[in-house]
Amino acid sequence: MCSICGIVDFIHEERANEGCVRKMGEALAHRGPDQQGVYVAKGVAFQHNRLAIMDVERGLQPMTRVYEGRKYTIVYNGEIYNTPELTKMIEKAGVKLQTTCDTEVVLYLYILLKEQCANYLNGIFAFAVWDESKHEVYLARDRFGIKPFFYTQVGSTLLFASEVKGLLAHDQVKSVLDQEGLWQLLYLAPTKIGGTSVFKDILEIPTGYYGVYNKSGLKLTKYWELEAKAFEGTEQDAVEETKRLVTDAITRQLVSDVPLATLLSGGLDSSIISSVAARKYAAEGRQLGTYSFEYAGNKENFHATLFQPQSDDEYARYLAHELGTHHQVLTADIDSLIKLLYDATLYRDLPGMADIDSSLLYYCSQVKKEHTVVLSGECADEIFGGYPWFYRPEMLQSGFFPWIHDATKRASLFQDKWVKPDEGLAFAQSVYQKSVAECPVLDSDNASMRQSRIATCLSVHYFMTSLLERKDRMSMASGVEVRVPFADHRILEFIYNVPWEIKFKNQVEKALLREAMQDYLPDKILNRKKSPYPKTHNPAYEAKVIKLLESRLNDSDCRIKELINKVALEDILATQNVTWFGQLMSKPQLLAWLLQLDYWLVNYNVDIQL
Repeated sequence: MCSICGIVDFIHEERANEGCVRKMGEALAHRGPDQQGVYVAKGVAFQHNRLAIMDVERGLQPMTRVYEGRKYTIVYNGEIYNTPELTKMIEKAGVKLQTTCDTEVVLYLYILLKEQCANYLNGIFAFAVWDESKHEVYLARDRFGIKPFFYTQVGSTLLFASEVKGLLAHDQVKSVLDQEGLWQLLYLAPTKIGGTSVFKDILEIPTGYYGVYNKSGLKLTKYWELEAKAFEGTEQDAVEETKRLVTDAITRQLVSDVPLATLLSGGLDSSIISSVAARKYAAEGRQLGTYSFEYAGNKENFHATLFQPQSDDEYARYLAHELGTHHQVLTADIDSLIKLLYDATLYRDLPGMADIDSSLLYYCSQVKKEHTVVLSGECADEIFGGYPWFYRPEMLQSGFFPWIHDATKRASLFQDKWVKPDEGLAFAQSVYQKSVAECPVLDSDNASMRQSRIATCLSVHYFMTSLLERKDRMSMASGVEVRVPFADHRILEFIYNVPWEIKFKNQVEKALLREAMQDYLPDKILNRKKSPYPKTHNPAYEAKVIKLLESRLNDSDCRIKELINKVALEDILATQNVTWFGQLMSKPQLLAWLLQLDYWLVNYNVDIQL
């Protein structure tokens, strides 16, 4: 994994200079601590920070190749899991590759196929290619947006970077929050509208899109979208194909030239990945490393909920023993969670998920001591239907995003003159309604199948995207690459069209996945109720957050003080803990989010323009 950034200007070519692009790259250095490189041509400047995973010695970037007398240069961030097949295709075309890294494969795929190259890639990626003969730059991003790709335009200049901070390092880019950006923060965050960044005029290459930038400007084209199709197989066909796809995706992602481990919570998804990986390692005479996460004080303070019915610790230890892995339990203390709230905001470039972010940041810093690559179980719930809103109709029929239990809760903490609550809620509802309308369905779908499709689309395009963003930023902050095997477009394309009655057989969440992978897991794990990423249940955390927030509100440079509705905040402080977003964000996270928001407004010097 790496960071990329660039400046392109075909009108005022001097603006694409080494000094400016180096400054942008310095802001992203945490993503690629191993190597740095710069390429400058007329009107084009690329910079790359590398976290070396494959072909450490020869995979330097920016990478330039000359083919049939024409020069091409790439900056690339990602991992391509069908590299062996693509390598054969490229070599069959007469190309002799100079490295074994996927960067060169992606570059030659563009050289041979031009704009259609992204269609052939199975993996996670964001990259730019300078095509000198055509005098244009090609940009592409993976189907789920696992790798970030932000851009902005300043006059005739196109700027792009892996993170917003890379763009803000350029003198001509300002951190501005307009009304719709504020509404996204208050009604939708940590999810956001695809293609946006919350900052005014700073956008993303949308998921599943490529772009071409030349003297005519930037043209974006969608190369992938989910399709609704009739399922023509049997239940057993669904089981066998699911097993094939899942095991293939996991196995492909075990390739690495540096130490690799898995994150093992003891839940179904991470256990499947760890089991497949452990078997492959054992066959090669190796022992897999696994990690689970815990919080100081959780054993004494855990309380079961609809979203988190069981604690993870005993299950992770049990399966690690069964698989024979080298298992380590990483424990986060309360002070680390609070201390890293601000660092998590910096790495995400936004107030995110409070201690859910800061804890992952802490854990990744510990993982980095022994491993550079880890596999994680995200995305199975969104694809296979593991969340309560897939099978609890009242959640999906609330008229709003089902993981947001109270659409007005957070916005009510702010003064009406800033929020414009009636307009803000209407805006957020319109985003939801538009998203539902865009979900691909068939006229022949029954009610449960239609509900399944809508829940899948909403989850994949919003909830999953937010979790993947969090995983990328918090892991890359420590120079750790996290791979997510369930986020394989082949799996989603197939599962999306399997009847809900098969996926939810006997009223069991992710029944299809359980049946397909039953040979890999003991019953204790196979039949376990879904358990999400863990959070702290220690009341000391909430107490410390409240004290810190109250102190901050008394500081002269506090930015949220002018925005906050003091009466509403006092009401929240006096109420009991209630989960308001997804499985994890309740009262302590909401209060910590306010601290993150204030820190973001101050440190990013955000100009609020409503």
